[in-house]
Amino acid sequence: MPHERADRAAGLRDRWRDWRNGLITNPAFQRWAARFPLTRPVARRRAQALFDLTAGFVYSQIAYACVTSGLLDRLAKGSQSVSDLALVVDLDIAGTERLVKAAVALKLAEQAGDSLYALGVEGAALLGAPGVAAMIDHHRLLYADLADPIALLRRGGGGGALSGYWPYAEGGEGGTTGPYSGLMSASQAMVAAQVLEAYPFGRHERLMDVGGGDGTFLRAVAGQAPRLQLALFDLPPVAERARARFAEEGRELEATGGSFFTDALPRGADVISLVRILHDHDDDKAMILLRAIRAALEPGRTLLIAEPMAQVSGCERVGDAYFGLYLLAMGSGRPRSVAEIRKMLEAAGFAASREVATPLPMIASLIVARA
Repeated sequence: MPHERADRAAGLRDRWRDWRNGLITNPAFQRWAARFPLTRPVARRRAQALFDLTAGFVYSQIAYACVTSGLLDRLAKGSQSVSDLALVVDLDIAGTERLVKAAVALKLAEQAGDSLYALGVEGAALLGAPGVAAMIDHHRLLYADLADPIALLRRGGGGGALSGYWPYAEGGEGGTTGPYSGLMSASQAMVAAQVLEAYPFGRHERLMDVGGGDGTFLRAVAGQAPRLQLALFDLPPVAERARARFAEEGRELEATGGSFFTDALPRGADVISLVRILHDHDDDKAMILLRAIRAALEPGRTLLIAEPMAQVSGCERVGDAYFGLYLLAMGSGRPRSVAEIRKMLEAAGFAASREVATPLPMIASLIVARA
């Protein structure tokens, strides 16, 4: 009986979907919906959403131009004339005016009077999140790889500009770590804020951040739990940079250099964090990492996994769309659902795991596992 009910429900869903799609693709219905007062707002929203899907690359390039040219930084200082802005962005008056008007259309800027422009609400939000601006600048590499997305999919990912940027992509662990460490640091603050809103670190004694970069996440945690002992594990040059940065700030950090694929992780932490690390690696390497963490944790100790995840309600575009293609271009990793990660944790020997809600799961979801 349950099987028959499921088949009937599936059949109803299929018939409803076919009817809905047939209606939406019908030109006569489209014209009627655009004219009828009750359906007109819906028709307009759908038309705008479809256009935004088509024009999204153009919008992102406008944002790129506003960030990299210094336009937004100048507007943040107060109202500016087009001629003043032209000196900043190094364009003629016509080119500057076109860029500024495009920025106004996207609410990155706004009119502030006759021939004057100021920072817009979206521009202010962008400048208030330095990690977003850093990613916009970084996306020039991603867009180069996505110039032919079908070709990228056919070759199975990697092999382009983005894979050359990340030193551990496509099986490597060497390369220049400075550029990617800087990007990770700039964007890490947004993720740290989500984790700190959702999880109290004050209950722990010692935290080790695996793949912790220059220690941006650890510094954020220290602000919430100043008595917490801090440790970091990352590639040797990255760990050394983190140690030096903490020393410059008068802080103590035990930073260990190594590879979590070949080296045993230091023991002694009662909580280990993986912040935007797991989804960067393919399943086989992700399992090696999880098993290494399990081996480093005493029974009852904790692992935190924080990253954008697939199939999160309301954030589907971030998971399977954005990170699905980003990680493909990078040549390593994939977005995983909460259920997939919890299954991997079980296979790695963790006793239990649970999802913990964060304020903005599009930035990071959180899973807490117990050894």
